[in-house]
Order: sequence, then structure tokens, then C-alpha cells
Amino acid sequence: MTQENTTDGAISIAPFRYALAIEYVGAAYRGWQLQAFDKVPTIQAEVERALSVIANHPVQVVCAGRTDAGVNASHQVVHFDAWVERPERAWVLGTNVHLPDDISVKWATEVPGCFHARFSAKERRYRYLIYTSPSRPAILAGGVTWTHRHLDVELMQEAAAHLLGEHDFTSYRAVGCQAKSPVREIRRLDVYRTGQLVVIDVSANAFLHHMIRNIAGVLMSVGAGERPTEWAREVLEARDRRQGGVTAPPDGLYFVDVRYPELFNLPQAPLGPHFLPSSD
Repeated sequence: MTQENTTDGAISIAPFRYALAIEYVGAAYRGWQLQAFDKVPTIQAEVERALSVIANHPVQVVCAGRTDAGVNASHQVVHFDAWVERPERAWVLGTNVHLPDDISVKWATEVPGCFHARFSAKERRYRYLIYTSPSRPAILAGGVTWTHRHLDVELMQEAAAHLLGEHDFTSYRAVGCQAKSPVREIRRLDVYRTGQLVVIDVSANAFLHHMIRNIAGVLMSVGAGERPTEWAREVLEARDRRQGGVTAPPDGLYFVDVRYPELFNLPQAPLGPHFLPSSD
């Protein structure tokens, strides 16, 4: 616990604040966020339950980016406050004992009270994995999106270039998206092939509901030759979700990184998912 001076000069006791990196498979869950009035499985509920056992009191966590039902993560960052001090090893190994096999804590570290997993984040990064083959995969079932169509990654990259920068992404967000502003800045949007996988690698200051899956849907149509590369720009400029493509499935989407100011000195990890060849 840390001591903090109040405005009247008194000393108050603040809880310890910790940050965790979490990996999970989203197939069995209704997304990250706890559903207070609906008894459905969520990642947040499982993580809070396990951490509460180690802390010996109820724990609430805040994540860097809420993921939808079926979406995965190789590097989701969360923070929580605890009234007890535990070694970082205990927060990792102890919490994992109480988590299901499809959720795992990768590292834990104490952070200053000003750290916030969501509001301190400067950039978030996702990868969308598309398995291209005449037959569906068995080993990676649920971990990739499958298409029997051949995808031209050069055409997809050309289309993706239209989305770089700061834009109004109304056409690329879910109709029910509750974000106050549709404006986001995409800082990186690369499309490449590794074996039978096509990877869409995207970084932005933040994302809208279904934004990446809607981008993936448009790029897949372009890659399959169903639409010209300029269609990505036309959809963007329409500012109308009805002009966009089909929302791609959640199976192949992974939250892979989040960037914070260097002053927090959070541990770094290789970009996931782990079965992809290493890259920056």
C-alpha cells in the first residue's frame, strides 16, 4: 500500500495497483465484459474470480480493450487494485491455478496509481488471421477464419492503404456502436501471407465496435476479386454502414499488443498468436 497526502494535509492509504498481461481463447465466452444482469460466461468474470482468491477480497479489473464474443487475445493488458501485497510470481502462477485452460496470465507487475489500462494506452494492435484452403482446417478450427477463395494480398494491401490515417469510420463500425465519435486514426494496416494464412495487421489509437471485422470483410472481398481496390475508399467516404461489406467472423481476430508511455516500463512480449512466425 502507498501513502498519499490529501488536500487537507492528512495521509490516506491507497491500495496496491498491479498490471497483468492475459492470453485467452474467446470461443467459449460472450466477450470480455462482465454482464451484470445476464448469467453468461465472460473473460472478465473468470479473471476477477481467480484474482479475488489470491487477493482474499473481491477484485475488479479494467482492460485495455474490450473484445467481442469469440475474439481472442495474446496480449490483453488489465489493471486492478488490491489491499494486499503479493509477489508478482503469485499473481501469475497463483491466479492461473484458478483460471480455466483457455485463459492464462502471462506476467504481472506493480504499477503506480496513475496507471490505467484503458486511458493510459496510446495505441492498440490486432491481427486478423484468414486460412485460405479448399477444405476447412481442423487443427486451427476456431482460431482462424476460413475461406475457400484465393485471396490476392497485393490487392488487399492496395485497398488497405485507403484507410490509413484519421477518418470518420462510420461505414466500418457496427450499427449499434456506442462510441461518441466515429473518428479513429489507423497508424498501420499491413496485409501479408505466411503459408496458407493471410494476416491483416492493424494498429490504431483506438477501435470502434466491429471495426476490424468490417475492414476484414471489405479486404477479403477485394482480395477475392469481387470488388475493386477503390471500394475500400468508397465505403469509407459513404459514412453509411449499409454501404459496407459483410462483417467477418470473430474466430481469427486477436488482440496482440497495447502501447503505453515508457514511464510505466511494462514488460514486453513477442507479438502473438504464438503459432505465427515471429515479426515486428
